[in-house]
Amino acid sequence: MTDNRLGAAVSPYLRQHAENPVDWREWGPEAFAEARERDVPVLVSVGYATCHWCHVMARESFSDPEIGALLRRDVVAVKVDREERPDVDASLMAAASAFTQQLGWPLTTFLTPDGHVFFAGTYSPPTPVGQVPSFRQVLAAVADAWTGRRHEVDANASAIATAIRQGAEADATARSAAEGGGEEPRLPAVDAIRAVTDQLALAEDTTYGGFGGAPKFPSAPLLEFLSDVAADGDAGASALLDRSLHAIRTTELTDADGGVFRYATKRDWSVPHYERMLYDNAGLSAVAGAEQARGIADFLRDTLRRSDGAFVAAQDSESTIDGRRVEGEWYRLPRDERTRLDPPPLDDQVLTGWNGLAIRGLSIAGGRVGDAEMLDLARGAADAVLAAHVEDGHVSVRSSTPRGVSTAPPTIEDVGLLAEGLLELALVTGEVSYALAARGFVDDGIAERFEVDPVLAAAGTATGEQPQTAMRSGTAGLAAAATVLAALTGDASYRTAAGRLVADRATTGTERPLGHADALGVALALQRPSREVVVVAADPSDPLRVAARAARRPGTVVALVTPEQARAWTAAGFELFAARDTVDPAGYVCHDRVCGLPARSGPALAAQLG
Repeated sequence: MTDNRLGAAVSPYLRQHAENPVDWREWGPEAFAEARERDVPVLVSVGYATCHWCHVMARESFSDPEIGALLRRDVVAVKVDREERPDVDASLMAAASAFTQQLGWPLTTFLTPDGHVFFAGTYSPPTPVGQVPSFRQVLAAVADAWTGRRHEVDANASAIATAIRQGAEADATARSAAEGGGEEPRLPAVDAIRAVTDQLALAEDTTYGGFGGAPKFPSAPLLEFLSDVAADGDAGASALLDRSLHAIRTTELTDADGGVFRYATKRDWSVPHYERMLYDNAGLSAVAGAEQARGIADFLRDTLRRSDGAFVAAQDSESTIDGRRVEGEWYRLPRDERTRLDPPPLDDQVLTGWNGLAIRGLSIAGGRVGDAEMLDLARGAADAVLAAHVEDGHVSVRSSTPRGVSTAPPTIEDVGLLAEGLLELALVTGEVSYALAARGFVDDGIAERFEVDPVLAAAGTATGEQPQTAMRSGTAGLAAAATVLAALTGDASYRTAAGRLVADRATTGTERPLGHADALGVALALQRPSREVVVVAADPSDPLRVAARAARRPGTVVALVTPEQARAWTAAGFELFAARDTVDPAGYVCHDRVCGLPARSGPALAAQLG
């Protein structure tokens, strides 16, 4: 009899597997204790709810009663949602890199009862394909190694765990030295950061746009880095950014409703992988032009937004048509014909960090083009997440669904990205309550108040946040938020903490920008003179506010407030706004919070901005 325990899971991905003839367990000490008692390995299968190849492997293997019987006999089977448990996914990915460089999902790992990986791979077909073994063959090989060559298994697992632990310890030592040594963190030189655009120009696909060949990803962090360098005065970066955004906007990667797919399987951006992720669309909205940003906002509003204002994680690549699950068919229909069919299902998780990305992207885009609805969408998401995922001033929830709150602990992704998003919203709306919440989250993040998973802690394989390629990292978000707080409060320790967070990543990024572009952008901002632009105007359409939009660039913080709001910011301890409530309208250009005479018109402010 099957003992599948996923039926009560909060995660939609885990619930998709609740009817498998597999004795699935959720990740936790109990599953590893069971494996130790039975003296069998632990199979940990990692995926997410909208992952096409995860669906394929579920249909081909995990729905097969014979496979289920093998798993019940030979392993303790554990399902992990990588969106719910990024800490577990990062650790297992680090271990899997010892076996394959073709990393992705589904991720299939085999662990000892002590939590050490001894074999890993990705998708396994039901029958052998060329040199790729079937899943049955993988299971047979693992069982043979476990029963016949245990000493090799234990040695391999121990070596991989030691490598992961040493890497984590080296990172911790570097952070501790930067924090406690009394020296400013060593950031790469500005010229070295700007030179990364030359590397990206060489990697550009000059025929179809974007970078590299197939598969081709939108790579929002790379595009935002180009946007930062362009704002810093690099015309080449600006042109490269425009070409890349044009390619994304005008090809099959962007759907008719404005939403952007996760990636294209062809070099010319055709044949998309049809799932649509909140993080891609949120990241792109921060750098897209007015029309493209508006289309993304429409998609977020109409498809991913819940009734309470929060955004869910993704929309599936597959839909059910004529009783069959098919990938992409719904998206390939003309938009007016889609209404007769059920749309692809949603991954209905509300993820704190990903909502922070959306709040940030909508705030930046809405402020840049003066779109009040984008700001309302950002405010709605912020209020929903603060109400449901924050307790006593601390981020307390990583993930929730209509079925409840996940027990997964919040990570630096949640704290850093939510803090950054709330600060962007506070600066463009003038609402200081968001900045106060963000300040508390930044303090928590800098103090590293994060719970470590007990299985990873016991195994010594907790890695912390790993470099991101598709989305902005929580580390970069936390550093950027700290940089803004330094400008708003006059507390230089925030700026030092920001440098400490990104110094190593940015240095690596000058040679390998993919995965580190977000840190490069923060490092560039930290090395530019601190400039603050404060517009005080009761009229939301005042020309001073319009002029201030053009001031955004690395090292510059732009705040738009009414006189009453300026007083509230001052009372909350944000030094920049002190005595800024007496003239209305007025625009102030400040350097390290030392401000010039107020500009009283848009042209006057533009002249001061240079």
